[in-house]
Amino acid sequence: MSGEFRLEEAWFPYEPSKPARLLPPIVLAYAGDAIYEVAVRQYLISLPNIRPNHLHRTATGLVSAKAQSTILAFLEPVLTEEEKDVARQGRNAKSGSIPKNADVLEYRHATAFECLIGYLYYTGQQARIQKLVHDSIEYMMNRAK
Repeated sequence: MSGEFRLEEAWFPYEPSKPARLLPPIVLAYAGDAIYEVAVRQYLISLPNIRPNHLHRTATGLVSAKAQSTILAFLEPVLTEEEKDVARQGRNAKSGSIPKNADVLEYRHATAFECLIGYLYYTGQQARIQKLVHDSIEYMMNRAK
């Protein structure tokens, strides 16, 4: 069950120009990318014995297109139909460019993941974001061991 944007639950007091369902998938991905990046940084800073030279390297391993593509595949079985629909729209959205470090399929799946995170943020589903991001980070960190 998704609600709409609730100003009191947002990080900052800027409402989107329209309801989340009407925002283009690339716009949701733009926001989702930033939200996920902050979550990853907050996670890394929570770890004991932080070594600054490892922060960037570890963060990159969690936020790269390849990592986000892997995360989306991991999350797929637990996503609701609504979430799958949002991710599908993000995957199919045309962004205009593909980064050097990712193939097209990875990039599309990463965009789908970011779109989902942005959508959940703008529909006020913070607990769901926390659950999905926590499970994703845990999964990726365990894969890295």
